[in-house]
Amino acid sequence: MLTKHSSAAWGIITSILFVVAVLGVMLFFSVDEKVLRLLAWIDTQGAWAPLLFMLIMAMAVVLLLPGILLTTGAGFVFGVVKGTLYVVIGTTLGAVIAFLIARHLFGERAAHFVQHHARLKLISEELTPQGWKIVMLTRLVPFFPFKLSNYFFGLTAFSLRGFTGGTLVGIIPFSLHNVYLGSIAADIAMLGTRGSDRTPLEWSLYGGGFLVAVGIVIYLGRLANRILARYTEEETKGEE
Repeated sequence: MLTKHSSAAWGIITSILFVVAVLGVMLFFSVDEKVLRLLAWIDTQGAWAPLLFMLIMAMAVVLLLPGILLTTGAGFVFGVVKGTLYVVIGTTLGAVIAFLIARHLFGERAAHFVQHHARLKLISEELTPQGWKIVMLTRLVPFFPFKLSNYFFGLTAFSLRGFTGGTLVGIIPFSLHNVYLGSIAADIAMLGTRGSDRTPLEWSLYGGGFLVAVGIVIYLGRLANRILARYTEEETKGEE
């Protein structure tokens, strides 16, 4: 059984592998050059740039498309703070659209499926009063099927308001984590095409921030898993 320290170590290793994978994809597909062209294009869009990015981010969520290069681009083009803001807004918008599509377009057949599966029905009915908390907690769990869950939640009795609030709050830590890692990966990738203008101190601060981001995500993920398990256990006992 893994100890807390070994689990944390594995979390850090996973995040490092994440950065390496992003970097590898960027270099293999010459994404570093594409990012520069994207940056140049974004610069010509002026005030429209954030809106265009958020709409693209929303469509990626609705269409279940991988969003890693979008979050990488957000960190590189807009910076960590603004990039995180735009990713959170765009992702939440896409999640709400997917939620509404499931609720209003999939019809009663899909809802009927949920109602006739005990665990799904448990989530839909028994946990509805805590709906926003459940949504938020699932957003805090790393590698949770976020995009698919948007459609599932649309088939439950969870309110749109609770779903939106839970999603908005819940995706902030992991969005910050990804945008931050994306900004690091982009900086490293660009070292081959331009001279590094960062001092050793700046790179040290970058590394320290990276470890802090990893630690926060690991902690929140564990906390979310424990709370979700407790909710499920309590509701299961209530059925007996």
